[in-house]
Amino acid sequence: MSITFDQLVTDAAIAGASDLHLTVGHPPALRVNGSIQPMASEALSEEALGAALMAILSPEQVRTWQETRRLCFTWRHATCGYLRVNIYSHMGRMEAAVRVGHVELPDLAALGVPESMAEMMRQPQGLVLVTGATGQGKTTTLHALIRRVNQEQRRKIITIEDPVEYRHGAGRSVIVQQELGVDTDSFHGAVVHALRQDPDILCVGEMRDLDTISAALTAAETGHLVVATLHTTGVAGTISRIVDVFPPHQQEQVRLQLALTLQGVISQRLLPRADGEGRLMAYELMISNDAIRSHIRGNKLHQIASVIQTNAPMGMRTMDRMVREAYLTGEITYETAVGVVGDVKISK
Repeated sequence: MSITFDQLVTDAAIAGASDLHLTVGHPPALRVNGSIQPMASEALSEEALGAALMAILSPEQVRTWQETRRLCFTWRHATCGYLRVNIYSHMGRMEAAVRVGHVELPDLAALGVPESMAEMMRQPQGLVLVTGATGQGKTTTLHALIRRVNQEQRRKIITIEDPVEYRHGAGRSVIVQQELGVDTDSFHGAVVHALRQDPDILCVGEMRDLDTISAALTAAETGHLVVATLHTTGVAGTISRIVDVFPPHQQEQVRLQLALTLQGVISQRLLPRADGEGRLMAYELMISNDAIRSHIRGNKLHQIASVIQTNAPMGMRTMDRMVREAYLTGEITYETAVGVVGDVKISK
């Protein structure tokens, strides 16, 4: 069977998939509305899949693949825009997982991102965090926020990504997008170097390690707005994760830094809609105030949830409340709701 990578991506986009999975011995599989679905196609042979993937690689990428047996890069598709392609080795065979993008980046309202996040992007400095598990739309939210800034503000924005998934065009801002492995060899090094390039906003695709987190906190303290993603769940879990990365003797200082710089955290999750048409973004949203800052300084993270609950009028939301409301309005099913809300009881 002869296949092309371009056609596989085209078919995935037509089906409304967010991800395309190419494995030897199985038909191509799509993730649609959060669920894996096989395509009505023949199983992929090792030879056909290997040829299709090798055809999109540059000579340098071929060398990297031969040396490391792994690749992560962006690839331009005429309809879908820039795709994130991860090629890996499975039992010595070449396979791939592809994040299917879109040429037109949705705006905040279409994604379900609250306007309070856009308000945070107007701050002159501080730290804004977009968190959630893998595949929950963090990167899309991050770039939708950048898009809004580019439409409304005159600022210099530097992004550091692995890889770049959305490209921003001309607007009111100056945007520099740097890709790991192409423009820089590490998030930490890129953050440090970016501070010498006169940025107003620094976007870190992922705060992965102590050095990157430390550099991001320093940037937020020294007059820059830092927007970053983390693979964490919940506001308290996010703050705890950042603090726990550091050695015990530094953790009190880190809590003071966070209390000073943290503007807000959104922890998001994509839930299948009851009508089967796409997914709904549910989120927990924390906007820093005096009570939040006091709990961070005092290491009383377990009390943050109650502050979020009592500050709904200023835009804060708990995940449980959002899921309950989505169920009561019929946007999600009972089964979806009870799988998310934890100890909050929902009656049918």
